[in-house]
Amino acid sequence: MTSTSGSGRPLLNRRLAEFGTTIFAEMSALAVTTGAINLGQGFPDTDGPESVREAAVRALRDGRGNQYPPGPGVPELRTAISGHQLDRYGLTYDPALEVLVTAGATEAIAASLLALVEPGDEVIALEPYYDSYAASIAMAGGTRVPVTLRPSDGRFRLDLDELRDAVTPRTRLILLNTPHNPTGTVLTRAELTEIARLAVERDLLVVTDEVYEHLVFDDAEHIPLASFPGMRERTVSIGSAGKTFSFTGWKVGWLTSTPELVAAVRSAKQYLTYVASGPFQYAVAEALALPGSFFDDFRAELRAKRDLLSEGLTAAGFDVYRPAGTYFVTTDIRPLGESDGFAFCRALPERAGVVAIPNAVFYDHREAGAPFVRFAFCKRTSVLKEAVVRLKSLAG
Repeated sequence: MTSTSGSGRPLLNRRLAEFGTTIFAEMSALAVTTGAINLGQGFPDTDGPESVREAAVRALRDGRGNQYPPGPGVPELRTAISGHQLDRYGLTYDPALEVLVTAGATEAIAASLLALVEPGDEVIALEPYYDSYAASIAMAGGTRVPVTLRPSDGRFRLDLDELRDAVTPRTRLILLNTPHNPTGTVLTRAELTEIARLAVERDLLVVTDEVYEHLVFDDAEHIPLASFPGMRERTVSIGSAGKTFSFTGWKVGWLTSTPELVAAVRSAKQYLTYVASGPFQYAVAEALALPGSFFDDFRAELRAKRDLLSEGLTAAGFDVYRPAGTYFVTTDIRPLGESDGFAFCRALPERAGVVAIPNAVFYDHREAGAPFVRFAFCKRTSVLKEAVVRLKSLAG
């Protein structure tokens, strides 16, 4: 099929003209054709807890969720989400009015931006950012304004002065991601305090992508922005079961906010998927009630995998930014004599039998991300050990 109609008019809406096949599809296909270990796309290679999987089977057998579930989500899950927010963060949300279940966090992000952004509004996002952010802002008719996280002292840091300078009279919303994909940065209490102060001062809405909330390591702490003074009434907080419970294919996400903001987002969401993931919603409700030891053990397991891959990448010659959260390690390829992340990642499967993702795809300012490459460590330990062995060939 041609990219234009018979009249010569482009087939793809101009808002989406810059978005083609994602780098994840390209690199995953390359992994298949070369037999390389896929450390590119961020999904686990093992399933989550057996009890949660059996809860989904039980829901299917009992006929719960096999037909359309309620538009806002099944009551059991909305209640569980509300309880999770209260137990972990002291945030109180009415399950009936202030919780909305979505088809993964990606739909929650898209629906929030479609509902809250008018054409011409500016949306600030921390660059590099998850690729759906740019597409969702474009579909809403907004203008994205990147504020770049830059490497310093072993981590990627937010320049709060740059963030403040990015706000203009046209700014409608800040799209915040912490723990941050792809850099692994977890914003500190001091940084979040200043972001909250800015949002209140300039009367901005904030959409927070917190899907990695349980995947924080060492001394890092995830603190929801909605818990800061003046922020509950202007923040849409987004979570997801996929990353926390290792069931990414179930596509169960959610958001919490005020009744007014939830109703606004629901107005857009109902014309996207309408509803999704019926039986899995019941299973995720049970997952959110797992004891604290599950989350502690999961973090400890991922921390060990992070360290294994980080040390292997360092031995292979990369500069490594050890993440404080998520399950991605960002590396700098310049010590290897490379500077083009795209070329490096496209050659890496043949060169070393491993697939990674060039961070430049997450930047508007592609040159800023050119030397950085992301590896996922949410894989079996045996797979990571084999990847480390293969990557040693880069060190000569």
